Amino acid sequence: MTTAGDIMHRGAQWIPAHETLDRAAQLMRELNVGALPISDENERLCGILTDRDIVVGCVAMGRDPARITAGEMAQGTPRWIESEADVGEVLQEMKGHQIRRLPVIENKRLVGMISEADLAQHLTDDQLAGWVESVYSTSMTR
Repeated sequence: MTTAGDIMHRGAQWIPAHETLDRAAQLMRELNVGALPISDENERLCGILTDRDIVVGCVAMGRDPARITAGEMAQGTPRWIESEADVGEVLQEMKGHQIRRLPVIENKRLVGMISEADLAQHLTDDQLAGWVESVYSTSMTR
């Protein structure tokens, strides 16, 4: 059985909710990633911040990324998966919520992230095709 822990990218890092968006952008550049999980004061997942969120939700709105925090950008209920979850559960979670990145948790702590690139490297062609169709077909009509 292939698990979330088997396919995830290790070394994911949080951005604390109190950190500013300019610091988040710097961290994304340093880590070469396009998304960061947002943690509350207890290091619990409270959202995910993407590079697109920073550009569209802050910069394009004329707001100052040095004054807006990651926590202010966190919206909705964050999705995550346990490291021992089967890859089928990973796909179901991502399909069901139309998400392209999924934090992986172990003992209530962030241990990795699963992205589209991770799926492409570890799934069969049929699994990948089904996931791509389900995520992109409805999101393209929005």
